[in-house]
Amino acid sequence: MLFATRALSIAIIPFLLVAFVVLFFAPTDTGRWFAWTIKPSLTPMLLGSVYLGGAYFFARAARATQWHRIKGGFIPVATFASLMGIATLLHWEKFNHDHVAFWLWAGLYFTTPFLVAGVYLANRRYDAPGGGGQLSPPLRGAIAAVGVLAAGTSALLFLAPARAIEIWPWLLTPLTARVMGAIFALGIAAIGVLLESRRSSTLLMVEVASVMLVLIAIGAFRGRRDVDESRPLSWMFGVGFIAVITCCLAMLLGERRRGRSAGTNVGNSRSERTHRA
Repeated sequence: MLFATRALSIAIIPFLLVAFVVLFFAPTDTGRWFAWTIKPSLTPMLLGSVYLGGAYFFARAARATQWHRIKGGFIPVATFASLMGIATLLHWEKFNHDHVAFWLWAGLYFTTPFLVAGVYLANRRYDAPGGGGQLSPPLRGAIAAVGVLAAGTSALLFLAPARAIEIWPWLLTPLTARVMGAIFALGIAAIGVLLESRRSSTLLMVEVASVMLVLIAIGAFRGRRDVDESRPLSWMFGVGFIAVITCCLAMLLGERRRGRSAGTNVGNSRSERTHRA
């Protein structure tokens, strides 16, 4: 782990935490506290959920000792930040240019893509190949399928916002559609299992996804009046999110049990050697 990777991770965390607090706890007051006014309240709560998940990721990255455990998050984050920067340029007039929050926003998204990509390219030279338990092929396929679905949704939202607005479960504008597209682009992390199948490389991504999805579920409950239940996508999203959250939590529970089992086996082995001695 390079110092630059740790330093960048630490530097990003405060911005994400502040954005989370503003968007998740004051979603109806974004015109006063944020870079632009976001309506309805469900959208800022969803974006805030993603920011807290990002803060958790970078907090873990700052403390990591092995690059392969965190590397899966850097390309998705760089993609997310790049799309957010492009969306800012495309919808420049929608932002509150007199608010300090906008300039923090612009500074973050006009620099972060290059910084995150830079530390990824620099740190990847120190990746240790092989070793550790492997994900089963069916599980890898299922995770990758979720990533492909997320990437397709991201492309629709970002490249064809007018079409996405017509079918989306809640009200979007061209700007918020593209912001949602950037959020779904984070899901490409799941495609990474096709190249890196170690469980230890996937675990943090599952933890981050769990944080985001649980908060999104809370936000969806709080903003349920914003959802148009007559649209089929509303129910598809509901079922899909529940399924993905369930699978993520099941994987985390399985890893915890596996770790306890391994610890118990090591302890028993040591006790046997001590007894024999």
